[in-house]
Amino acid sequence: MTVGFIGTGNMTTAIVRGMVAAGFVPASEIVVFDPNAHKREALARDLGVVAVESNEALVAASDVVVLAVKPQVLPGVLAPLAAQIADRRRVVVSIAAGTTLAKLDGLLAVEGTEAGATPVVRVMPNVNAMIGAGMAAVCGNAAASSDDVAFVVAMFTSVGAAIELPEAQFSTYTAIAGSSPAFAYLFIDALARAAVAAGMGKELATQIAAQTVLGSAQMVLESEKSPWDLIDTVCSPGGTTVAGLLALEDRAFLSTVAHGVAATIARDQELTAG
Repeated sequence: MTVGFIGTGNMTTAIVRGMVAAGFVPASEIVVFDPNAHKREALARDLGVVAVESNEALVAASDVVVLAVKPQVLPGVLAPLAAQIADRRRVVVSIAAGTTLAKLDGLLAVEGTEAGATPVVRVMPNVNAMIGAGMAAVCGNAAASSDDVAFVVAMFTSVGAAIELPEAQFSTYTAIAGSSPAFAYLFIDALARAAVAAGMGKELATQIAAQTVLGSAQMVLESEKSPWDLIDTVCSPGGTTVAGLLALEDRAFLSTVAHGVAATIARDQELTAG
């Protein structure tokens, strides 16, 4: 199964690197194209993948075509490729933010066939894929088979974790996985700055806070206990942790986070509708 990537930005580089490292497909079966010849040739040289000279050549050489470009350039990229993709019955994978399956179906429609005839799988990865610790949501259109979707889930599992998710839940996913790394960075920085206020150096404080958040996340994933139950294991009667938790709730910590998630969902829905 040959996989082609249109666009060779940071996310493509991370995904390709993960696929090769995991042995998901051989490097020789990964094809890349970018209008910037230096970028595509550098990726080919670094990872052993195949760089081609055009999008048309990539579609001809690939079984799966990954659209790794900005949403605003998708129409220009797909217009000259739609007939070729339909004729060769390629599976199309899109990681373009905010671009729905319906929009992709429309961009890939060709005269004489109804929209939605091409198998399309939409993926929402997050920035942590660049270190092999990403989270991705995957859904397919009506033409995409269960094998098509399973292949894409496996592809993104090579750079972290991936799940199949109904498209109706993508805005919520965007808030708690796509945007939330920024929330987590803010929390880590806030912990570190509070430690600075107490007299600790910022670099050391950031290291300590980041490692603690990392370990806490791993504990949630590996434990059979809920996050709330894990909180209880850290708290002792009259102790320091309870005092800190109560102080956070005095400033509406839980509802503040919920407001942030709700605002992210609302904005994502606005952008998708637009």
